[in-house]
Amino acid sequence: MNGLYAGIEAGGTKWICAVGRGPGEIYAQKRIPTARPGVTIPATIAFFREQTQIYGQFEAIGIGCFGPLDLAIGSTTYGYLTTTIKPGWANTDVIVPFRQAFQLPVGFDTDANAAALGEGTWGAALGLTDFIYLTIGTGIGGGGMVNGRLIHGLIHPEMGHIRVPHNWEADPFPGICPFHGDCLEGLASGPALEARWEQPAQTLPIDHPAWQLEAHYLALGLVNFTLTLSPRQIILGGGVMGQRQLYPLVQTKVQELLKGYLPALQMLEDIAGFIVPPALGEEAGVLGAIALARLAAHSHRPGSTQD
Repeated sequence: MNGLYAGIEAGGTKWICAVGRGPGEIYAQKRIPTARPGVTIPATIAFFREQTQIYGQFEAIGIGCFGPLDLAIGSTTYGYLTTTIKPGWANTDVIVPFRQAFQLPVGFDTDANAAALGEGTWGAALGLTDFIYLTIGTGIGGGGMVNGRLIHGLIHPEMGHIRVPHNWEADPFPGICPFHGDCLEGLASGPALEARWEQPAQTLPIDHPAWQLEAHYLALGLVNFTLTLSPRQIILGGGVMGQRQLYPLVQTKVQELLKGYLPALQMLEDIAGFIVPPALGEEAGVLGAIALARLAAHSHRPGSTQD
């Protein structure tokens, strides 16, 4: 083996595929549109087959995928997308085509957990055992670590679908989530911003009232996560957070909402160090997929143990 890994950030609009070892060591990369499974998955396999002709066999493949997913080891549908609203993708087996094509270990998790793993391995959360990664974009997804392990349980974190207080008088927008209407994702995702203000979020000026309202909803979510999971850091990524003015707005509103309740958390004295952008930037997801592949390769080596 040559220490190379294949990583896939499998998003709802595109799959980012890469071959490499980590930051600064990505040797090939390709974006493949998320069409139907019968198109996107074969195109991804074809890309990686091409790369094996150039670089040799990989040690493992890592996939950070949009969800919801079945991550229950032993389940008959382990590795499947489940109730996704992405047309054609519900009940799709994501893992088996790659195992059959390459006969390699496959690491599999949510795209948000993968990005969290990337940031914990090489990025903003390096050295931390307890942190959260949230992506605010086409949807809102969350992942992270508790005691050094990626968060799993009944399924996996679905942080975008928590319910947050909604002042209907101040904000009559009903939300866009097809399941919950005005959950966090329904009120604060990129498509929610566009639907509420009737123009793409990136076209809104920095002093537009949209950003105060967006920061308000995000802060409500972050306070809930802080009080529930007690993270040492919260990383906010995704396309919406490209509006850099959001960081200080969110930081201020989190402090206002906490009202001094957590003085023992010394990190909150430096709120700018508690709520931070991803150090890996837009590469957090695909690098996280490579980190998943590294874990999968390790778990299949003699003498190793499976988490």
